[in-house]
Amino acid sequence: MPHVDYEQYGSGYARHRRADPRIAARIHAALGDAPTVLNVGAGAGSYEPEDRWVLAIEPSATMRAQRAPGAAPAIAARAEALPLDDGAVDAAMACVTVHHWEPPAAGLAELRRVARGAVVVLTFDLEALPVWQQEYLAEGLMIERPRFPRVDAVAAALGGHTRIARIQTPSDCVDGFLEAFWRRPEALLDPAVRAAQSMWALLAPGVEERIVGRLAAALDSGAWDAEHGHLRTGDTYDGALRLVVSDAT
Repeated sequence: MPHVDYEQYGSGYARHRRADPRIAARIHAALGDAPTVLNVGAGAGSYEPEDRWVLAIEPSATMRAQRAPGAAPAIAARAEALPLDDGAVDAAMACVTVHHWEPPAAGLAELRRVARGAVVVLTFDLEALPVWQQEYLAEGLMIERPRFPRVDAVAAALGGHTRIARIQTPSDCVDGFLEAFWRRPEALLDPAVRAAQSMWALLAPGVEERIVGRLAAALDSGAWDAEHGHLRTGDTYDGALRLVVSDAT
C-alpha cells in the first residue's frame, strides 16, 4: 500500500485539521464516562477530550511537535504494536487514521486489546463522498480506496457489541478533511488546505495539478454550480463520515 511520509507532509495539520466541535461531541459521547483514554494515530491532538486523562500514540515526530502546550503526553509508537498491557485504559479512540495502518486489522485488534471499555473509530465510507468529489478527485480516490478498510470490516475487527453511526458534516466544518468542503469547493484550490489532506501526497507528479486545474476551470466557467450548486444552500451533508463504536466485550 502507498505510504504517506508525515515527516515531509505533516507540518500544516495543526492549522487545517482542527477538531470540529460538533463532531467532537459525538466522539466524546461515544467514549462514555471512561476516565482514561488512549488516542491512537493522534496526530496534533484533534478530538482529544480535555475532561479526562489522555495518552496519545503518534509515530510522526513532525505531528507530535504540533501538539499544543499542555496537550496529553504522546508516545512515539505505532497502532499495530501498542506498548501497553492488556486492558491498560478504560477506552481508546482513533480519528481518521485507520487507513494509514498496515494492516488496519492489526491496529484495530490492538485498540480492542488495550481498552477495557469503548473503542471509538472515526473514519469514512469513501463511496458516500459527494458526487462531485468522486468525479473531480477520481484519480486520487482510486489510490485511496484500497487503503480505507470497509466500515463493516472495521466493526467486525473490533468485535463485541459494535454499532456504526452516520455523522453529518457541517457546512462550516473546521476540520479540513476532503468532505468538509462539500459545499465549498473553492477551498480545495488552496495548496495549504490540500497539504493537510494525505491523498495529495500519494499522487504521481502532475496529477494534483491536473485535478486542481479541472476543478478551477469548472468553477470559473460556472459548470460546477450548474450541476452541484444546490449544495451551497445546505447546512449539513449526510455523506461519508462514520463513527464505529465497540463497547466492552
